[in-house]
Amino acid sequence: MKKIGLFITIMLFTVAGAVAQIYNPVKWSVASKKLTGNEAVIFIKATIDNGWHIYGLHVPEGGPIATSFVFNPSKDYNLHGKVAAPAPQSKFEKAFDMQVPYYAKEVIFQQKIKLNKGQTSVKGFVEFMACDAERCLPPEEYAFNVTIK
Repeated sequence: MKKIGLFITIMLFTVAGAVAQIYNPVKWSVASKKLTGNEAVIFIKATIDNGWHIYGLHVPEGGPIATSFVFNPSKDYNLHGKVAAPAPQSKFEKAFDMQVPYYAKEVIFQQKIKLNKGQTSVKGFVEFMACDAERCLPPEEYAFNVTIK
């Protein structure tokens, strides 16, 4: 009898775990490249699972959460320009009743910086929202830290 009760308990936890799936459709990575003695570029790459997408940097008001970047202020560097990205795709989404820019599969964002000293670490985070054809996940943040030598 105890074996049957244990079996039922294990099955309930297994089924509950399968129902409460945690989605993580976007994987992030960061790298840097020194361009000159006092210039560098930071590459922030999103690898997106098939069927999922994240939104572009410039989403019309009333739309989904745009992908955005925050760089922690530092005396060691200054941002040079804005975050650059390839041109996004665009599609009409009924949920927002508008055309929205998005990225699927993979996108690499770039931020140029001017260095005030030879080596530094650049810290910050990216906020993004991932969706597929059936659902949108709540906005998430990915914190990054990259060393420039």
